[in-house]
Amino acid sequence: MKQNKAFNNAGKLTALLLLLTIFLTPFVIVNAGERGVIMEFGKVQDRILGEGIHLIIPVVNTVKKLSVRVQNQEISAEASSKDLQDVFTQVALNWHILPEETNAIFQQIGDEEAIIQRIINPAIEEVLKAVIAKYTAEEIITKRKEVKSGVDNDLSTRLGNYHIAVDDISLVHVHFSERFSEAVETKQIAEQEAKRAEFIALKASKQAEAKVNLAKGEAEANRLLRDSLTPDILQREAINKWNGKLPVIVGKESPKFWNLGDLFKASTGRRK
Repeated sequence: MKQNKAFNNAGKLTALLLLLTIFLTPFVIVNAGERGVIMEFGKVQDRILGEGIHLIIPVVNTVKKLSVRVQNQEISAEASSKDLQDVFTQVALNWHILPEETNAIFQQIGDEEAIIQRIINPAIEEVLKAVIAKYTAEEIITKRKEVKSGVDNDLSTRLGNYHIAVDDISLVHVHFSERFSEAVETKQIAEQEAKRAEFIALKASKQAEAKVNLAKGEAEANRLLRDSLTPDILQREAINKWNGKLPVIVGKESPKFWNLGDLFKASTGRRK
């Protein structure tokens, strides 16, 4: 029994020594993609620990590690356009803590969770509302690249004041109220019908104009032909087209038909 008691005491002593070793260890390791904020009795120091192993004073110094890698945050926000239409936007933001200002952001705000909830999400919502309010609903659709650029610039400036860099921002999805979407669809249909009617009217006008021009051309051709036909030309054309047969003459007093060709042959025969 004494042996068991001694064994238990030895185990407790070992555990205590292990805890003291961990607690009093003079080293800290900062992993890749992290920065260490060193504190002295809880007070943030100017020195920032980079990646690697660092010597610290146990009890006196403590270290808080923060990630400086690019992180992604998605948020859905609602805003109003210049013409008071409801705009629903889903935003994807890539951001990272400025490595050389890790101590400042930890001192002012806290860890990553606090940064997202207290700084990033509210900033996205406020910037979206401010930028979208400058455009009408139609302009938000037709000038989406310009809207994104405005959000990017304003958000970069705002988050830069909190030691955060914006790597990229995407307007993943932008949509409007169901009523507005129906109104846009109706407008597009009306515009398409108007363009179609305009095309039909223009086509009819062109066809009528073509007919008028054709008639004018035919009239002008006839006029030129008429002006060019002199008596000599008409006589020559008649001779060229004559088939050698004389016309038949109908008498006035009786329905007798006289063939001038036969009469001509008869008269010439008598003379012979």
